[in-house]
This record gives sequence, structure tokens and C-alpha cells, in this order.
Amino acid sequence: MTRKRLIHVIRCPLSFTGFLVFSFIAWTTLGEMNEPSLRALGSSSAEGSSWTLKLLRSPEPGWPQFRGPGRDGISLETGLLGNWPDSGPDQIWSATGIGHGFSSPVLSGGRLYVTGDIQSELHIQALDMQGKLLWRATNGTAWVGPYPGARSSVTVSSGKLYHQNAHGRVVCLNASTGQDIWSVHVLKQFGGENITWGLSECLAVDERAVYVTAGGKEALVVALDKHTGTLLWKSDPLPDDRDPEKIETASYVSPVLVHFGNRKLLIGCSLRHLYCVDAETGKLQWTQPRPTNYSVLAMMPVVLNDGVFFTAPHGKPGIFYRLLPPESGDESGTVGVEEAWSSRLDTCQGGVVHVGDRLYGSFYPGRKGWAAIDARTGEVLYEEPGFVKGAVLYADQRLYALSEEGWMLLLEPGVSRFDVRGKFRFIEATDRDAWAHPVILDGKMYLRYHDRLTCFSIQETQ
Repeated sequence: MTRKRLIHVIRCPLSFTGFLVFSFIAWTTLGEMNEPSLRALGSSSAEGSSWTLKLLRSPEPGWPQFRGPGRDGISLETGLLGNWPDSGPDQIWSATGIGHGFSSPVLSGGRLYVTGDIQSELHIQALDMQGKLLWRATNGTAWVGPYPGARSSVTVSSGKLYHQNAHGRVVCLNASTGQDIWSVHVLKQFGGENITWGLSECLAVDERAVYVTAGGKEALVVALDKHTGTLLWKSDPLPDDRDPEKIETASYVSPVLVHFGNRKLLIGCSLRHLYCVDAETGKLQWTQPRPTNYSVLAMMPVVLNDGVFFTAPHGKPGIFYRLLPPESGDESGTVGVEEAWSSRLDTCQGGVVHVGDRLYGSFYPGRKGWAAIDARTGEVLYEEPGFVKGAVLYADQRLYALSEEGWMLLLEPGVSRFDVRGKFRFIEATDRDAWAHPVILDGKMYLRYHDRLTCFSIQETQ
């Protein structure tokens, strides 16, 4: 296809102006990992190019953020049960009283953190590894709009917790005690408006900053000092392409951090665009239009090869966007992007995982069930329409898929089909709202449905 530069240029009355290359040391460190695990790290490059693309993983132990250390739904656990009995794996404990919500648990430093709406407040709770409450803090008010309940998971970094509630209040807490350290109301400070089903972004945090899609008149994205909450930078707001007198709000997407060459980039979404900003400066690099019938963008971008794969329901389905080095050859120049291929996959909030040369995820409304996609072309290799869509996690050569109806599936992706290695009813989700993503850590699987959090043993016995 013709190489097409798709750098976003704002013109409006507002006038807001391959493969991972390892060193010998790195190869020694990762030598125990199999090929799918290495590819799952999300790094790649064009052969011979210095512009490699690498997904940035959290240095924190455990499962410190939504969808794991790499925010990619990949667990590096091994030695897990290859098959489940009809009743499912053994249950270790189940805790109730965590509140209403759709957020997934986060585990780090021997503690489990989970959010939930209890009466009129959003609660952040720390549990021990037996499910006992250690402390409880609040982050503003509950979400009582459509589909009431807590949206976002916390992010753990350097002994602190970071969380944004459904109304735009960002808080930093002491992870040991739950004590407030600082807070910023992003919508109020940067002139944003809330969205139909409430803000749901799980915050990206690195060694310096907390990144938030503000979607306001003052900024599309902001970076806050992780220790004080003070503003480090703000990107230009993004005009609404349907009405240039307005600006685009945030979406339901949680962004990812990547290295591209010597640049650190943040890739996320506004309400109707995929965006890329320089994480050091806040300068917008490009946007890509992603309109949908109901303005719902909810899937985290998936880093693979030399770009990102992104899907949306009720609009253009899956597209792979290849990142391009600056045309000028200047390493500090504007990064470009091009559409490389498309796919029929239209996953919404359940996530897609990248393993080896395949992508796995569920269709949304147009088609039923789950699919294996060629990660080089977007071709649907095979699909299974008999399974209800849901959230997916990959570990030990198998997929852990929680359907929105409450069935938990253990699927082994083969050459031409999914083999079912286990299936049990976790919960009777009559409203088809079992949306929290599974978590796997230290041979245990954690499943959440609103007020109930359950821990299962999935370690193969010796």
C-alpha cells in the first residue's frame, strides 16, 4: 500500500496551536521464557532499524495494574492446571462487602486492592491474601448513572496507589495505610465533561508521572507529578470534528506506554479518536478517527510488531496502526502512523491478547463468540460462536475467558480451533454484566463479580 502519513493537524476556530533486539545480558535474563512469552512482551522492530517499538512494563512486583504488569492481559505464570474438573478449580476463599463495581483486583506487595461503590461513596480497599480487610479509603462519590458501580482499578507504584473515580477525581494514597497524599479533580481543573457511562480509565503511571486523559477545554491529556499531583505538562485540547466549537472528551480506554526509538509515547483514546502523545512533553503526535454509533471506545490498544492493534464496536472494527519514524529523520520530530491492515474483530471492553503470531479476543455485536486472528494480516483463522463474549487473560499456553454471563472458560488455542480444558459457572450474571477481568498470580486465579471476590487454586500439584 502507499505509504501515507496520517499526522493529525488541528485547523479550527479555537486556534490551539519487527522483533525485540536483545543484548547478551537481556537474552540470558529472558532465556527461560518461551517464544509466545517473549512475543507477549510487546516489543518489535523493523530489521536493522533503530526505531524499535517496546511496550513498557511496570517494575512493580505482582499484578500492579489493570491487565497486569504490561497492561496486556499476559501472565508469565507456569505450572498451572492443564484441565479443570467439571466443578472448576478449588476455591480457596471468597470475600464479600467490597461494593458494587466492574473493576478488577490489583495485587502487589502481599496485598490485594479493589474498588467498589458502597452506598454514596467510591471505596478503595486493601485486603490481605486471605481476603481479610486491612483498610478502607474513599475517593469521592459513587457512580449512580447507567450501570452503577465502580469503574477503574487502582495502579500501584512506589508504595502508592493511584485511582480516578467515575467523575474525574484522581487520588494518590499511601498503599500501606490508605491515607490521602494528594488529589486533583481533572474535569474541573481542565474544563472537561463526563461521558455517558462514567470515566473508566485505569491510570498509567511511570517513574515520574501519572497520565490522565482529561478531555477538557484546557487539555486532551495531562501529566501529573506522581509525588505531589502538580501539573508537569498538558497537551493541546482536541476539537470535536463534528462541531469545532466543542472539544472531544475522554473515552473509556486505559492507555499504554511504549518506547519507540528513543521516545516515550502514550497511546490512548479520546471519545472518537485514537491518539499518541509524547510522554515527556505532551506534544500530540497523531490521531486516528474511530467513530462509533454510540461513541464507545473501551478496548486497550494492543502493542505488537511495529504498531498497535485497536478495535471498536458499532463502527470500523479492528485496525492495525503501524508507527512511522519522523519523516525529517530528526529523532525529536513528529512520529507518524499508517493503517496497515484491518480485521473483522470488534472487541469492546473485554480486551485482546497477543501471543506469538496470533491475537485472541471476542466479537462484540455483529458476530458471536471468540476468534483467533493472524497478527500479521488480521485474517480470522478460526472462531467459536458457541461461547459468549467476555474478558480474556493468557497464561501458560491457555486462555482464561470470563464470559459476561458468568461462565469461566479455560481454552487451549490450537492450530485450527479452541479446545475447552475447563468450564464452570462462576456467577449467575442475569444482566450479562460480569465484566471484571480475571487476574492470575502465584498459582491463584481471582474473579470478581460486584460485591463478591473469589480466589481459586489453579497451580498444578506436584
